[in-house]
This record gives sequence, structure tokens and C-alpha cells, in this order.
Amino acid sequence: MTAPANTGRGPGLFSPGPRTRIREEGARGALIAFVSTLIFLALALWLILTAEAWPDVQRQFFSGSHFRAAWPDVVGGFWLDVRMFIVAEVLILIIALAVAMVRALRGPAFFPLRVLAVIYIDIVRGVPTILLILLLGFGIPSLQLSGVPTSELFWGIAALVISYSAYTAEVYRAGIESVHESQRMSARSLGLTQVKALRYVIVPQAIRNVIPALLNGFVSLQKDVALVFVLGIREGVREAEIYTARTFNFTSYVVAAVLFLLVSVPLARFTDWYTDRDRRRKQAMSA
Repeated sequence: MTAPANTGRGPGLFSPGPRTRIREEGARGALIAFVSTLIFLALALWLILTAEAWPDVQRQFFSGSHFRAAWPDVVGGFWLDVRMFIVAEVLILIIALAVAMVRALRGPAFFPLRVLAVIYIDIVRGVPTILLILLLGFGIPSLQLSGVPTSELFWGIAALVISYSAYTAEVYRAGIESVHESQRMSARSLGLTQVKALRYVIVPQAIRNVIPALLNGFVSLQKDVALVFVLGIREGVREAEIYTARTFNFTSYVVAAVLFLLVSVPLARFTDWYTDRDRRRKQAMSA
């Protein structure tokens, strides 16, 4: 018997393969999304610019002269936000990991430590971050305790560290629990103590599992450092507020928003990229 000739209606030798069709569909979908986004933005821009109150809004929020005048002071305060973010993030990663390891310890001998860790996490996560900043930033210095710092900046950073450490500890704990129990048993069978098993076997694997979640925490913290402005610390938002109080113009807040976006957007995009890469790596390993 001879093979049936290709009539051109079925899949022939030169027909596009599945990968080619997928690429074509993906390109078509991207084009449609791009065009629809442009149309939506153009429509939104037209509605805003043709609004009756737009000239007043433009003078109050988007004044070029006020933008240039507010820029130096707001940028100077924003660098303090960046320094606070770096210091707080380093401390948070260390303290949260210690708390998570305490919660992961087993056995009756470690029960009191586990209870203290649970109490700390429950209480701190139940208090809004800004309220914690107010309580520590105004409460502790007013006690005038001997040897205790009275700087509002110190206690503002301390409040951020205390608050975010509780949330990050739970992220670490989720990573620790995601490690298969056989890893712990193997480490113990080799004669490692619980602490050493956590340190050398479980925690390294757990951290790799929760890096995407930790990166999301970075993005949130980068914005929340601005909350210390309620203590009167002259960081970026506080400088914008001072300028607005002096000029009765709100463009300085736009300056602060632009500066935070310049940092948070790249961080968010890097987080998405890393999360997607980590997902693809895990799918490749499980395939």
C-alpha cells in the first residue's frame, strides 16, 4: 500500500509545528494587550485632561516650578529612607531567622522557648505597624531610662524591625516546614543535634524555598520605612509635608511618590522575574 498524498488540508511536511503556533499565538496576544493598554491609557488621559477641575489640580499637584523647588529637600530626606531600609532589612533577616528556628525546635525541653516565640509573633502581628512606631517612638524616650537610647530614629527603626521580624519569621517557618521530614531524620541519624540539623541541613534548603516571599517583604518594607515620619523624623515624606505646609502646594508629595516608585518598581519587577525563574526551575526538576 502507498501512503496517501498530502492534499494540503491536513498536517503536511511544511505545516507549522506546535511550537510555531504557540509563538504566533503568544505574539498575537501580546500585540492585542499592548494595543488595548494604549487605548485605555489614551482614554483615561483624555478624561483627565478635559475635566473642568484639571487646571486647578495641575497647579496644586503637578507644578513644574514647585517640583524643581521641592526636589533637593525631598531627595535629601529620601536618602534617609534608603539607609533605614538597608539597616532594618539586615536586622529583620537575622532576627526573624532566629525566631523561626526557635519555633522549629522540638522536644519538651524547648517548649518555653517555643511559647515565647509564638507569643511574640502573635502580639506583634496583631498590632498595626504605625501604632507600634508611635508606641515605641514616643513611649520609650519619654521614660528617660538610664542607658536606653532616646532617639526617635532609633526607635522608629526598632519598631519596623520588631514588626517585620514577626511576619518574616512566619515566612521562614513555612520554608522550614516545606523541607521533607526525612532530611531532619537523616541529620539526626548522623548524630547532629536539633540546632545543628536546623543550621546545616534544613535552614539552607528552607531559605531557597522562600526567597520569592522574602523579596516581596523587601518591597513592602521599602515603602513602610516612610511611616517613621509620624515621629517627626525628616525623611522623604516628612520633607514633602514641610514643603506643602510652607507653600500650600502638594507637588512635593508627587516628588516623594516618584522617588519611592524609582526604587519599588525595579524591586517588584526583579521579584516577579526571580519568582518566575524559580517556578520554572522547580518544574524542570520535577519533570
